[in-house]
Amino acid sequence: MKKALVLHSGGQDSTTCLAWAMEKFDQIETVSFDYGQRHKVELQAAKRIAKKLKLKHTILKTDTFSQLGKNALTHKMKIEKGKNGLPTTFVPGRNIFFLTIAAAYAYSHGITDIVTGVCQTDYSGYPDCRDATIRLLEKTLSLGMDYNLKIHTPLMFLTKAQTVEMIDELGYFDLLKLTHTCYEGKAPPCGRCPACKLRAKGFREAKKHDPLLK
Repeated sequence: MKKALVLHSGGQDSTTCLAWAMEKFDQIETVSFDYGQRHKVELQAAKRIAKKLKLKHTILKTDTFSQLGKNALTHKMKIEKGKNGLPTTFVPGRNIFFLTIAAAYAYSHGITDIVTGVCQTDYSGYPDCRDATIRLLEKTLSLGMDYNLKIHTPLMFLTKAQTVEMIDELGYFDLLKLTHTCYEGKAPPCGRCPACKLRAKGFREAKKHDPLLK
């Protein structure tokens, strides 16, 4: 049986990737990271979705980011443009670290396929979301563990609208009402943070109603 490990934050993108993986693999596990994020409510969203789909779900505590430096996802600070034009929500190395931990977990559980929702099309400009980063990381992790890993990025070259359309076409659109995207941890979403704006853009361009909104 082909088994995959899905990095699942509880947000729109990772939930769409989870829906994609449900159609591609025989068995799925999900993993989420408690890294001291302000919007920790997303972990409850991931838990609810895993329970609904009857999937094994693991939350790994990786709370070192707040000790490495200030950013708007782990500290109470303004969300705005910061260094090198990146928003202050950029957490240096976050996706690289998450994928490294996921790879170690996959190795220990005999899983060779990892699915993540990173995207370099409609995104906030995070360099660790780019395809070049992921492909090199895939090679590094495979060499470093002498283990043939494949990192799948089904959303890499999709717009937010195409992501909305994908989960609808896969038949999992209703899962979006269980997701959480807002960086402020608000429910209903604040509508002002970069994550909320990108999500709203996708639904607007796809001409569909976001089930999180009344």
